[in-house]
Amino acid sequence: MRALVLTQPNILELQEVEDPTPKDDEVLIRVESVGICGSDVYGMTGASGRRIPPLIMGHEGSGTIEQVGSAVTHWKVGQRVTFDSTVYPLDDWYTHKGQYNLSDGREVLGVSCEDYRRHGAFAEFLTVPGHILVELPENVSFDHAALVEPSAVALHGIKLSGVQADESALVVGTGIIGLFVVQLLKWVGCETIIAIDIDDNKLKMAQQLGATHTINAADKSLPESMLGLTEGRGADHAFEVVGINDTFSIALKNVRKGGTVTVLGNISKEVNFPLQYVVTRQIKVQGSCGICGEYPEVLELMSRGVLDLDTMISVTAPLDEGISLFDRLGKREAGMLKVVLKP
Repeated sequence: MRALVLTQPNILELQEVEDPTPKDDEVLIRVESVGICGSDVYGMTGASGRRIPPLIMGHEGSGTIEQVGSAVTHWKVGQRVTFDSTVYPLDDWYTHKGQYNLSDGREVLGVSCEDYRRHGAFAEFLTVPGHILVELPENVSFDHAALVEPSAVALHGIKLSGVQADESALVVGTGIIGLFVVQLLKWVGCETIIAIDIDDNKLKMAQQLGATHTINAADKSLPESMLGLTEGRGADHAFEVVGINDTFSIALKNVRKGGTVTVLGNISKEVNFPLQYVVTRQIKVQGSCGICGEYPEVLELMSRGVLDLDTMISVTAPLDEGISLFDRLGKREAGMLKVVLKP
């Protein structure tokens, strides 16, 4: 099969590799659509330590079942499916507690680190355990299904936050996941949704998708603007969707006393943490790790037309064009949001 292989940091090659063979509990999927995630673009540089070559990246995919393992009983050839990005064991303590995203021994598709290597979906075929599959509604296309993973990440963070319709929310970072956070906060019913970024074009899109207010992070009047939009208190909830020191600080410093900061971004391994500020203002800071069962709900929202997906997709292209598209994303080309490849 053809696959886009990360052979060295920042080096992708289109190669012919062996077709994967499903284990007894796995299915073989013909990949129809797969999204390029920002973590792939950043990770291929070697900076994150989670894309160690050689590796087939890609964890935002959808496709058709081509073959089922001997122990798989609930799936059949020809079904249209998507799959969780987390490959988790069924017999783990965390899985039994309903927190499979935290399970010991979990792996992530398209990720290679010191602990494991799991090839992903930038290829014609992929094998995954049957228990991480979800069937696609008839009216959800393969391209749209390639956006289930980032939208489910956003929904997981929102559910952890406990945000309510009558509360205000701040979203720091308006990349793909941040824009899904904005859309889902609108769906929740938040009347005040404030988006912050350094890119005015992304802020315009955030407003188009549901943000009631936008602020450029470079604006020196940002703190005063935030207070003006939140009755002098700060936001009830902040969602940090980048994961660097500056954006974490913005989220923390612009939430009200007693507010909640939910961190979805994790580009940096460490950030400065102002302990006394957090303690004396009784701020709750929590991490949000991946997805934990949100796929069916997201697919239902997609099926009902709640999420604007076409606006999010900038380019659809064959796998052959993947190398050049990675380059364009890495250079932060204007107007490039989500790229979907068609293996």
